[in-house]
Amino acid sequence: MADDETGTPSGAPAADARRERPGIEAECRRLGLRMTGPRKVIVDVLERADDHPDAVELHRRAAAADPRISLATVYRTVKLLQDRGVLARHAFADGRARYETAAQSHHDHLICLETGRVIEFQSDEIERLQEEVARRLGYSIVSHRLEIYARPHKRGGRRG
Repeated sequence: MADDETGTPSGAPAADARRERPGIEAECRRLGLRMTGPRKVIVDVLERADDHPDAVELHRRAAAADPRISLATVYRTVKLLQDRGVLARHAFADGRARYETAAQSHHDHLICLETGRVIEFQSDEIERLQEEVARRLGYSIVSHRLEIYARPHKRGGRRG
């Protein structure tokens, strides 16, 4: 498959997109947000996350660093960061709101139905196909979001 402009093989996980964005804390400071102690811990957890945690998981990780951080503080913080455009909120089929940094290059998501794991990927082929379909139907894409829900193949054969 062809490489995208970042050198990531088309269809490959887009984990390198995280390296392109400025730090969440730096973005908060740029926006003039006050960085309280609990907020710094939550932001640090978000910056180190290589997944798409929900608020309960963020709280678990933040409370491991500082047990005084409440779930309410996590909810208030992610809401603030979402409202200011620092975090993107995703509501996948499991019903939980999950978060990732908003300032990432475009990517799509594959969600494992067995584990809930969210895998980011980028595919030039899918992007071209979406443009072609929209053009054929007389439209220009303004925005889109692709979420693929899948189950892993069983080892040694097809899953039935």
